[in-house]
Amino acid sequence: VSTKDKSILQLKVQRDKLKQYEKQLMVVIDKEVAIAREQLRLKNHHAARLALAKKKYQEQLLEKTGQQLLTLEQLVGSIEYALVEQQVLKGLEEGNKVLKIIHQETSLDKVEKIMDDTRDAIEYQNEIQDLISNHLTEHDEEEIMKELDAL
Repeated sequence: VSTKDKSILQLKVQRDKLKQYEKQLMVVIDKEVAIAREQLRLKNHHAARLALAKKKYQEQLLEKTGQQLLTLEQLVGSIEYALVEQQVLKGLEEGNKVLKIIHQETSLDKVEKIMDDTRDAIEYQNEIQDLISNHLTEHDEEEIMKELDAL
């Protein structure tokens, strides 16, 4: 496990702690609302107002926690993407090394010789075809034409 992996894990652990804290804040907010309702039912407006003030403070904490959570998630995403980019660059670097080795193994002289050999083989084949096609008699040509018409 690399230090990069440990750092990402620490960030994710912190993210999970913030999510837990958000849940706790939601419970406290719900509790303060219930207290305010109960105090209003009992006609204790001062206690109800105090409970709503506590609820407002908890909502502000919840908002700040949400922003911190968003920042952490963006940071984790950025780090993970940077690691992917790093792997892509390493892959490209390895690919270039292999390509250089292949180019060293295949010289231009070797390619030119293969192309010359191919050209010579094509010319030889064309000569054979010319020899075969010139040996057809006029009678052979007529038979070929009759057979072509019959098809």
